[in-house]
Amino acid sequence: MKNIFVGNLNFGATEDSVRSLFEAYGPVERVNLITDRDTGRAKGFGFVEMSANADADRAIAGLNGTDLEGRTLNVSEARPKPERGFGGGGQRRNNRW
Repeated sequence: MKNIFVGNLNFGATEDSVRSLFEAYGPVERVNLITDRDTGRAKGFGFVEMSANADADRAIAGLNGTDLEGRTLNVSEARPKPERGFGGGGQRRNNRW
């Protein structure tokens, strides 16, 4: 299974339009377009999961730099999301909370 980042999407792009673009290279397991949690508006990027690594590699090579709905796509293998701490300003004095 390979997770693919798709950037510079048209804000009107749909999961179906992205899925059909990638299905030309092989079966698509999942499409996840990212939206703003407060407004629900598209953020212009998303992720596509393909089960076969070879298909995913061909999709990345074939789709990076191509046009979808007037925007030039940035397509690459997704990097793991960095671990985030709980925040709050770091270590407390004398380890007291």
